[in-house]
Amino acid sequence: MSAEDKPFRNREEVRKDIRLCALMGSFVIYCSIGFAALGVISDALNITLGLEAVSWFQLAIWAGLIAIFPNMRSTTAKHLYGIESERKE
Repeated sequence: MSAEDKPFRNREEVRKDIRLCALMGSFVIYCSIGFAALGVISDALNITLGLEAVSWFQLAIWAGLIAIFPNMRSTTAKHLYGIESERKE
């Protein structure tokens, strides 16, 4: 199997990809929580914080859905890393 056929060249690339995806997933999750908090505050105070409360809730939902992708990629990379380490033993 040549280097072009492998999904990752070495373990360090896998670790970098896992760290990057976990960081991106965490960032988007925190954005989702922040959007939901802004929606709750906006609705509770009955004011408009740049957007209506429903729009903040919609942003929170979309951010939560988008967070699935980096987390799924991170999980897949961890799974492939585990399989790769088992083969080398």
